[in-house]
Amino acid sequence: MEEGIILKDDKAYPRPLKEISDAPKQLYYKGKWNSEIFENCLAVVGSRRMTVYGRQVVERFITEIAMAGITIVSGFMYGIDAGAHRAALRAGGRTIAVMPCGIDIISPEYQKDLYFEILNNNGLIVSEFEKDLAPALWTYPKRNRIVAGLSQACLVVEAGEKSGSLITARLANKYKRKLFAVPGPVTSENSKGTLQLIKEGAQMAISAKDVLRYYIREHDMAVHSVLPTRPSASPHPNPSIHSHNPALLERNLERKIIENLQREPLGIDILSRNLKVPIAKLGTVLSLMQIHGIISKQGNKYYVD
Repeated sequence: MEEGIILKDDKAYPRPLKEISDAPKQLYYKGKWNSEIFENCLAVVGSRRMTVYGRQVVERFITEIAMAGITIVSGFMYGIDAGAHRAALRAGGRTIAVMPCGIDIISPEYQKDLYFEILNNNGLIVSEFEKDLAPALWTYPKRNRIVAGLSQACLVVEAGEKSGSLITARLANKYKRKLFAVPGPVTSENSKGTLQLIKEGAQMAISAKDVLRYYIREHDMAVHSVLPTRPSASPHPNPSIHSHNPALLERNLERKIIENLQREPLGIDILSRNLKVPIAKLGTVLSLMQIHGIISKQGNKYYVD
């Protein structure tokens, strides 16, 4: 099991986190550090007193979002946090647990199984605190800013009127991250915080697709930003010139996916092996193609429409 420390000046330091004004000077970590895990992150936060409704929302939303290749970031607490980590792992996705203590301490201690499940499935345990520092009242808000800072968007599932999850939501707003909130029954104490966020301008999320559309729009904007604005002057441009163009690489992958699916419907694991593309990256492209109506999914297999 790898472990180490990444300093703010290191090239490997996560770019989204470095952008915030109060970024930590260092991150201690356990797990395999791979910059790709930070490319598309969603912070998922909510009440420690998770209801049956909250559990259903987490399982339904996070399963689909994680399968699309979005990394789930949360704070490892019991309730919504732990539910989000577990749902991501069950979906075969990636998750990052940001600890309110040093990485050598498992807090809460009874979630030891979850701690090692994250590490054994290409996830990360991270903290800005010394490895053996115990959690304290002041460490939780500092942890929350890392959860928000690592992520492009934040999803609040359940939150009471004075929930600590609202701290993360406010920080996400401060850092200009997209903020989503799941509506709940007006009679539930666990819905008061999320309903208030929606009143204040958070986007209401009633399905995983509401969240995924945001990432796909951001993806499309990034792709369009690298597309040439005028045709090449050369009538026979050399393809190798654009070999590192993200837009062309993405289109090439979509073409190969279609070629494979035209032969027969396939699951993501076989497509991953055929195309030699990681499942996490492939999931994002497949979700994009589904939303654009290029392919469809029935059961565990994808089809060309």
